[in-house]
Amino acid sequence: MAWVLKMDDATIESGLVHDFDASLSGIGQELGAGAYSMSDVLALPIFKQEDSNLPPESKTKNPPFQYVLCAATSPAVKLHDETLTYLNQGQSYEIRMLDNRKAGELPELNNKMVKSTVRVVFHDRRLQYTEHQQLEGWKWNRPGDRLLDIDIPMSVGIVEPKTHPSQLNAAEFLWDMNKRTSVFVQVHCISTEFTPRKHGGEKGVPFRIQIDTFTQGDGGEYTEHLHSASCQIKVFKPKGADRKQKTDREKMEKRTPQEKEKYQPSYDTTILSECSPWPDAAYTSTSQAATPSFTSTPLSTYTTSSVLDSDSSSPNHQADTGGHGNSEQLSPAASIQDAQKWLLKNRFSSYTRLFSHFSGSDLLKLTRDDLVQICGPADGIRLFNALKSRSVRPRMTVYVCQESPQGSPLLERHCTIENGEHRSSASLHVYHALYLEELTAAELIRKIASVCDIPLGRIHQVYRQGPTGIHILLSDQMVYNLSDESCFLISTVKDELGEGLHLILK
Repeated sequence: MAWVLKMDDATIESGLVHDFDASLSGIGQELGAGAYSMSDVLALPIFKQEDSNLPPESKTKNPPFQYVLCAATSPAVKLHDETLTYLNQGQSYEIRMLDNRKAGELPELNNKMVKSTVRVVFHDRRLQYTEHQQLEGWKWNRPGDRLLDIDIPMSVGIVEPKTHPSQLNAAEFLWDMNKRTSVFVQVHCISTEFTPRKHGGEKGVPFRIQIDTFTQGDGGEYTEHLHSASCQIKVFKPKGADRKQKTDREKMEKRTPQEKEKYQPSYDTTILSECSPWPDAAYTSTSQAATPSFTSTPLSTYTTSSVLDSDSSSPNHQADTGGHGNSEQLSPAASIQDAQKWLLKNRFSSYTRLFSHFSGSDLLKLTRDDLVQICGPADGIRLFNALKSRSVRPRMTVYVCQESPQGSPLLERHCTIENGEHRSSASLHVYHALYLEELTAAELIRKIASVCDIPLGRIHQVYRQGPTGIHILLSDQMVYNLSDESCFLISTVKDELGEGLHLILK
């Protein structure tokens, strides 16, 4: 059986209109302002469970201090990079010391003084490892100057400011957290003073201004660390920071809006971000500056033993090793202990601590630029040459043979057997090679004395046999004009007293 529902067209149309209006009103109710409440949504069990895993706001760590450097940040820094601030050399900049504690936090600091140490240090990790050598080199180039100073007349609220003569890059002071405190600092070093001079002023190395704050310990000394913060800076010559800031701003103005979104805006002040405290083994200037040393031994101080010990007649003579010319080359398989011994043996004792964890392979992997940046130009090049076993090439080579009586080792004699009889004949003169690093008469005489086993003090005069057998006194000019790989036969003549010798080069 089938049921048939008969409805006229008007009834159907009115019903559809009513249903459509009802659906629209329902949509309005669902999207109404009172339809959803965030508190009701967050009250759901799933959100309660996640919320229980979050740390309470009261448990989040709040830094007790905040330090604000009153200098604008660069606009040419990308979003996720650390801020960069340009400073002028010698200009006073304010650093505001702010108490950032919440109510009831660290009550033991109330009505107490704290000590802060402000220092300028290297941002580059590689330069941090060689901070002592870098700052000693700066001190040698600028005697009497400091890297960092406190402008005491402009500072507010600081007590007992101190700068130690042994710490040129740091200063300390006491201050009361309940009072307004601002310290004005001056940075006297510029970023390009620590570069290998390959770039212009804008390519200088970045520094960091770091502040470490301490409170009094049980012994009354300010040794208990409370807080540390730092920021990245570059230091230019006077007014150079202003020009650099203007240049960066103009470059950013030329970028498209999409490109600008990738960069941080420039802020009027720089907030120092939290960091680890600076190590206790900070830079301390030694009484003797690490200055390049160039020694020259007078000719009169040479003795026969010193000539023999120097092995100066060897072509592999190392001028930089300070010892024997055949000093051992550092092996890639050398252990850390062996590498330390090699550094000490080759007069790099000041860098043994720096390379205390380097094996032979680690040292040999360092490039020339790495060593120059780590050790400075002078010692860096010297260490690179020593690692690569670069010998000093002699300026001239001379061959000599000594005329001597029969049986001398310098005159080789061959014995032949003919008809059962022994017959000896001087058939071969043995020459020795002398390698001259200096083209002087004294240098040649020392080398001759060494190979001929003649005490240097017994040689009175040295002559060169000239045309028609005349004897010409040996001079620096004569040695300078000798041809390379010249050959000489040396004859010895006793003086009138029989104590000294005259040498004749034939």
